[in-house]
Amino acid sequence: MTKPTLHMIGNAHIDPVWLWQWQEGFQEVKATFRSVLDRMNEFDDFVFVSSSAAFYEWIEQNHPAMFEEIQQRIREGRWEVVGGWWIQPDCNLPSGESFVRQGLYGQRYFHDKFGVIASVGYNVDSFGHHGMLPQILKKSGMDNYVFMRPGPHEKGLPGHVFTWESDDGSQVTAARILFEYCTWGKELDKHVHNCAEQLGNPVDQLMCFYGVGNHGGGPTKENLRSIRRLNEDPNTPELVQSTPNRYFAAIAHLKDSLPVVHDDLQHHASGCYAAHSGVKKWNRTAENLLLTAEKWSAVAKWVTGQPYPADFRQAWKGVLFNQFHDIMAGTSLEAAYDDARDLYGEAMAIASRGLNLAVQSLSWQVDIPEETGMKPIVVFNPHAWESRVNVELELGGLPDSAVLVDDADRQVPFQLVQSQATANGRHRLCFVAQLPSLGYRVYRLKSLDGLQRAQPDRVLRASSTTLENEWIRLSINPDTGFLDSLFDKEADVELLSGPAARPVVLEDESDTWSHGVLQYHTEIGHFAARSVQLVEHGDVKSVIRVVSAYGGSVLVQDFTMYRDFKRIDVHVTVNWHESMKMLKLRFPLNLNNTKATYEIPYGHIVRPVNGEEEPGQSWIDVTGIHREFGKLVGVSLLNDGKYSFDVLNKELGLTVLRSPIYAHHDPLVPEADGHYSYIDQGIQRFSYAVLPHLGGWEDANTVKRAAELNQKPVVVVETYHKGELPQCNSFLSVTADNVVASVVKQAEDDEDIVIRLYETAKKPTAATISLPNWGREFSLQFEPCEIKTIKIPQDARKPVEETNLLEWTC
Repeated sequence: MTKPTLHMIGNAHIDPVWLWQWQEGFQEVKATFRSVLDRMNEFDDFVFVSSSAAFYEWIEQNHPAMFEEIQQRIREGRWEVVGGWWIQPDCNLPSGESFVRQGLYGQRYFHDKFGVIASVGYNVDSFGHHGMLPQILKKSGMDNYVFMRPGPHEKGLPGHVFTWESDDGSQVTAARILFEYCTWGKELDKHVHNCAEQLGNPVDQLMCFYGVGNHGGGPTKENLRSIRRLNEDPNTPELVQSTPNRYFAAIAHLKDSLPVVHDDLQHHASGCYAAHSGVKKWNRTAENLLLTAEKWSAVAKWVTGQPYPADFRQAWKGVLFNQFHDIMAGTSLEAAYDDARDLYGEAMAIASRGLNLAVQSLSWQVDIPEETGMKPIVVFNPHAWESRVNVELELGGLPDSAVLVDDADRQVPFQLVQSQATANGRHRLCFVAQLPSLGYRVYRLKSLDGLQRAQPDRVLRASSTTLENEWIRLSINPDTGFLDSLFDKEADVELLSGPAARPVVLEDESDTWSHGVLQYHTEIGHFAARSVQLVEHGDVKSVIRVVSAYGGSVLVQDFTMYRDFKRIDVHVTVNWHESMKMLKLRFPLNLNNTKATYEIPYGHIVRPVNGEEEPGQSWIDVTGIHREFGKLVGVSLLNDGKYSFDVLNKELGLTVLRSPIYAHHDPLVPEADGHYSYIDQGIQRFSYAVLPHLGGWEDANTVKRAAELNQKPVVVVETYHKGELPQCNSFLSVTADNVVASVVKQAEDDEDIVIRLYETAKKPTAATISLPNWGREFSLQFEPCEIKTIKIPQDARKPVEETNLLEWTC
């Protein structure tokens, strides 16, 4: 009979940022790797595993001789690369594409420097894991996954080892670490004994992680000697120096008999979904700005020859590093967020420069005939679908009695709103643009010249407390500032069951992580209205501004209704000066049998309506049966920088912020008269949108509306000039509404274009992709929630090919 086996996994979990800044983490990586190499010289059976390409790049840049030693140990098989990602990120909050880039840049780095890629995904300390990861891992070269959180007390699983499956059917073998990923004692007797107790049918082999961690360190001499000593004890299972690769190979024969888990792996540290609004907003903005810049840089490279920026990769590396689980989760010390802000700023500056070069190279080639007193405006759509969106821009030199027309000389209603400059000669123009799919359209501001200005063809009524257009009617209580009514005129039903957009203040005495907390429902107050007034009304939109206060804090919500949209946009400014409290916006809905659907990275998931705090991305939807209407209706809530939500029966909650102490970790109890820094103090801004719909969220194109909120149109105020491009143009389109082209970029290895698409509605779909400027058209078949990556040579004689997420041919 084979003796049960513990695979001893020597590792050194390193938080490059946590209770210290990255410079200290940088030094600790060097010190740890030096220690590991020294232990290898002393113990010829010792093997070591480490993740995070960012760490290896630090060594390569700062200690080339040590880097060569590591290369040699990897060639010998005594140092194993795991993880395959740039860093161990938060595994809920980054976008789907950020997870792809973690693998794209991480695996390619490992391949280029060491001749290997990781086959084991590895996020041992991340605070939960979204349900689309199996597909992303699989298509990034990783068939296995190692994690620790949530622990057994937080989520029951059918075994320590199981098959983890995502919606498209992709599967990886996943293993939850026993007890802890690191050890601090000199002797491993107790830890090995605890792990050995978990051995049993059907798995008689498990991993036992050891080595000093968090601030690095790795396996010690005492650790290694105790393993040798324990192996001499006949009552101890066989202890083998091993790696996750070797472990998964050893249990490969069990693969078909393992239980299948088709779910998120949640919850741990639910407060991290909302802690530190700043880092979360910076992340969302940087991700979307980079994606927009890549799209137009790829198009410009092919159309005008504008060089594709080489520094996009560096920008992405900065974003990926900041997604480390203790940075993006908001759990690091205060100074770390100055560093994060600067690194996100570098990424956004790189993206902005590249984007500007791209769109200006294109707009300069558009043929715009000379016209006295005319000002041309070129509007670029970053989305691969026809987009009808609000456009706002600052400009000077507005023609007298101006009219706005499109490329076909059709008048377009516009409105002047308050400029961001308090000076004469500057204006802020607002209009709704009809934009071609991943394309642009030229609009022209010019004098009326005796023409009569066309009147809008849709109604928009407004008072100090009501807004109404063709589809919805909104009413705000003048005393409270809450929404009294959101009436769907199409269905002839009231969507609210009580006061909505209600800013409530909740008790939150928990630490930065909210350890042990799953929901927040103890209301201790709410913001009270100071003023409710109509501040804008015109041909495009109307805005009611509600200013309210609580304690020393002020909240401004600008409720915006457009003449042309069945949607309410709300622009929010919070000046927060509270501590140990949470701010939520509550939306009670007049629905029965509710279903709550959350966007997760490159997918979505339905979760219970039990009031627990849940992670999400740019949208959440609550749909149900309306009592009076008797049919399916719902409300999608879109946002441009929030990640934390809850739904309790019929009430939807958007978590605006939390204000715990920076880097406060239970069980330490803050002193009653101590002086501490609290998170989220001061001014912050974000936007959300309320999107009512008949039927399900799929019918409302919620995914696309949320994307439009996060990736705005790009505007260039041009001059007239000759050019070879038409005044309206489209470069990419997709026939299926439920298939989204999320990425257009230059390939990593050549000047081909890479397009990434994913299915959004969890149904098999055939889609045709067209690139009309290059005479390309091809069809793809998508499984539910499948991600596909397509590489397109500019030479139309060369075939289009599908690749994996690493841009290597499948």
